[in-house]
Amino acid sequence: MFKTRMLNSRARFNRLWLPGMALLLGGCSMIPAYERPAAPIAAAWPASASATTGAGAVKPAPEVAWQSYFKDARLRQLIDTALRNNRDLRIALLNIEQARAQFQIRRADQLPTINLAATGNRAPNSAGAITSTYTAGFGVTAFELDLFGRVSSLKEAALAQYLATEEARKTTQISLIAAVANSYLSLMADEELLGLTRQTLQTREESLKLSQARFDYGVTSELDFRQAESLVEAARATLAQLQRQRQLDENALTLLLGQPLSKELWASPTMTNGLDRAIVMSELPAGLPSDLLTQRPDIRAAEQQLLAANANIGAARAAFFPRISLTGSVGSVSTQLSGLFGSDSYGWTFAPQLVLPLFDSGRNQASLASAQTGQKIAVAQYEKAIQTAFREVADALAGRGTLTEQVRALQAQARAEEKRFGLSDLRYRHGVASYLDLLDAQRSLFSIQQALVQTRLAQLQNDVTLYKTLGGGWTAEDVTTGEKKPAN
Repeated sequence: MFKTRMLNSRARFNRLWLPGMALLLGGCSMIPAYERPAAPIAAAWPASASATTGAGAVKPAPEVAWQSYFKDARLRQLIDTALRNNRDLRIALLNIEQARAQFQIRRADQLPTINLAATGNRAPNSAGAITSTYTAGFGVTAFELDLFGRVSSLKEAALAQYLATEEARKTTQISLIAAVANSYLSLMADEELLGLTRQTLQTREESLKLSQARFDYGVTSELDFRQAESLVEAARATLAQLQRQRQLDENALTLLLGQPLSKELWASPTMTNGLDRAIVMSELPAGLPSDLLTQRPDIRAAEQQLLAANANIGAARAAFFPRISLTGSVGSVSTQLSGLFGSDSYGWTFAPQLVLPLFDSGRNQASLASAQTGQKIAVAQYEKAIQTAFREVADALAGRGTLTEQVRALQAQARAEEKRFGLSDLRYRHGVASYLDLLDAQRSLFSIQQALVQTRLAQLQNDVTLYKTLGGGWTAEDVTTGEKKPAN
């Protein structure tokens, strides 16, 4: 009877405890199950933008390489130079290397570290004599058995950080390409505005000569002459301002390129043809707002940060459970240095340690609370990244249709003002109209011409921004450092 009861108890022990021990030895994870937060955005773009989303067979922005999107050969050359020399992009690439090294450190923590060590110890014994002990061999120090997934959770967090850094590099590249394109367009606008201002200054100087001659002969009053003189000086002030702005834009582009600009750029016909004859960019469809989750690397980076915060919760949870570490060595032991490697000097040590937290003044609980709060922060940052992306695309779509109509209206207004100025000049020369009419026509024409250039610039830069906000500017074929996703 007693023997039968013992056998039943042993069977029950094997049935209940052995699978549990096998599970512990195999390791477990306390990382919370991940669920992607719902996108806090509308299912469609605003009505004002949805009518201009592009159609049909046109490729989405992430599938259009920047070499294909930008038709200007000079601009493509500048972008290629920036991708090879820009320091911000270089820092982003180095951040990837650093994050990958941190992940490799965490992954190495899952395996024991074996060292070759030699020690010597001399100390007095109870009899007052000096005793010596020499050891040499292989040893493992404080290797943690990851029974509750603390080390693996830290490894998963490091992996997510690595992937987030890689996505951040893609975001940096996209922003760099858009910045180079916008700076290049700004320089084209500067050149066009400078040419327009020089032409206006020349026209006003001729009017000033005519006004001075008419004043000298007593045909007009000094008021007309001083007004003409004022317009000339105003044009000169505008010319100086534009020259300064052109230099500032050139300096900005130089910084983006990471090297001095070639003077051949300014001799390029592209720079002097004007924005109206600039080579247009490809048409892009906007797609659906939900597409941004996979198209925008900054959103993917925010999600990786969320995964890292989720993994940190698993590590914080595991800290509440026992931690078992192993320390051992095998090699030679001798009281004489000369006999250290003798045939009878073999020895070994094995010292496992189990630590169960009992009282830590709430340290582990505070660490868990911190990790949980960090996860909530990561959720909010992820949702904010989605909302920001939605707004940026919606703004660019709103600008695409309205800026086109604005450019068309300003072009028509500029043609009308040119005719008005020609008629006013003719009427003034024949004494039919006053000089005030001519001055008003000059001011209005110059103002409209400037507004047309600036609006055309805004239209082209809006196309660049739309390409950027839709996730265009990075493809798998782009040159990188050759990094690959590390294995788990």
